[in-house]
Amino acid sequence: MSCKRKRANGTSSKDVKKEKHLHVDINSSLFDITNKTRQQEAWQKCTSFRQGDVELDCTPFPHCVINQFLQPEEFLSSLEMELSQLNFHTKSNDLYKFAQSDDLKTGTEPCITELRSVLFGQFRCWLSELLDVMLEPTVDISCAKYQHTDVLLCHDDELEGRRVAFILYLVPPWELGDGGTLDLFNTDEHGQPGSIVKSLVPSRNRLVFFEVSPVSFHQVSEILSSDKCRMSVSGWFHGPSLPRPPKYVEAPVPLKKYSSSDDEILHKWISEEYMGDKNQIEIQTTFQESSEVCLKNFLKTERIQEIRNALQLAEIQWITKGPANKRHYEYAEMGSLPPCVQECWELLSSEAFFLLLSNLSGLKLHPLAENNDSSEDEEEDSSGADGSDHEVERRPERKSKDGTTAVCAGEVRRWKHGSYTLVHDCDQREFCLDLRLTIGCSGWKHEAGGFTSYIAYGEDEELLTVNPEDNSLALVYRDTDTLKFVKYVNDTSSSHQDPPGTFYDFSFVYYE
Repeated sequence: MSCKRKRANGTSSKDVKKEKHLHVDINSSLFDITNKTRQQEAWQKCTSFRQGDVELDCTPFPHCVINQFLQPEEFLSSLEMELSQLNFHTKSNDLYKFAQSDDLKTGTEPCITELRSVLFGQFRCWLSELLDVMLEPTVDISCAKYQHTDVLLCHDDELEGRRVAFILYLVPPWELGDGGTLDLFNTDEHGQPGSIVKSLVPSRNRLVFFEVSPVSFHQVSEILSSDKCRMSVSGWFHGPSLPRPPKYVEAPVPLKKYSSSDDEILHKWISEEYMGDKNQIEIQTTFQESSEVCLKNFLKTERIQEIRNALQLAEIQWITKGPANKRHYEYAEMGSLPPCVQECWELLSSEAFFLLLSNLSGLKLHPLAENNDSSEDEEEDSSGADGSDHEVERRPERKSKDGTTAVCAGEVRRWKHGSYTLVHDCDQREFCLDLRLTIGCSGWKHEAGGFTSYIAYGEDEELLTVNPEDNSLALVYRDTDTLKFVKYVNDTSSSHQDPPGTFYDFSFVYYE
């Protein structure tokens, strides 16, 4: 196949010289008749092909690596120069952190224009024949720069019309230890990402493409090099989407009613400053004004030290929680918790603590809590973490024999390099009270990640950030228009020495 352009009549000799200088070819081995037939057969039969600069594989999903994609070298150097002079915008949310250029579909720079022409012309023709699918001439392309701690977490790239994703690497000499690999995940029986089964290391002038599908889960691993930039040009070829099965819905988290207890457990564990009526009223006022409050030095000094030592030294069974397109952190198997940690967990799920939370927040989490509602409550609004007013919509009541409906769910978690949670469609959107008690994070820096971020539903707008702080209890009232995530814990966490790059938390959610 040939898609080379002919020179238009009337072009001056000066223009001819300029066009020759900018002309670019793609790897000729793609068009060898024998190789082309074998490539098409391998793709259609989901087998593998490897010959020269081309490697095609269908495990864990169809993808292809083409080395020395563009020729000549002079063009590549000029292209890199043009790209490096573009304006880049920092992008950061639950899923990623990197810098991206404006859309290149209208860029007028000579080399960028030539690259766009060959990708969506000659190369698109070759791809269409390989997949036996008519790909549209739609231009969808941009440039990205990943530097130290930048990352793009697990996702499948599926969006209406996307059929093939591509990445062209323009990097200095790169090694596995520099990070920035393109990691490919296999999938489990539910079609959810399992483990990384292949990691492609960036290499200058290497193009990787893969078919976008319900199982094309991949990520760009964190950049670990402090002095290298992973620059790439990437985008999508558009065509008919592959069939998508129904979304897998996770089983709901089991909820439990509070356990019977008396006030002694509170006085044993909680600092006395939070036990007095006056302070509780002040805290409740603050909470009702902003829907959040942070209670420092919440546990008594001897108790927090006991828990900190137990979490760091005890032989606890930590279980990795996924799938990677939703979360990646460790939680403790309850039966393996040391007695003091188990007792603290029981504190946070006790009847006495539910009553204390009612007094601190004004929520009706216990029958004995004062009724803070006025006679006009049915017409009043309630505020969530965003501080905005909205009409209250309560979840269906789950009344127990004693008439209470308040329940909770909680776990003990360990956060370390690579841990995160993501916002996803399965998040329950309802009114609830979030509690996070962080331990072992003295001196933790915000840029290391691990903080909880609250955002407005359907937007990236950050409403509230709760940073990890040792022995600090964070309470946040979350409404139906507010979602949360824990930011990816990155490489700079290694400077934290208690122990290196690791902290713990008790995470609970309470429902009225």
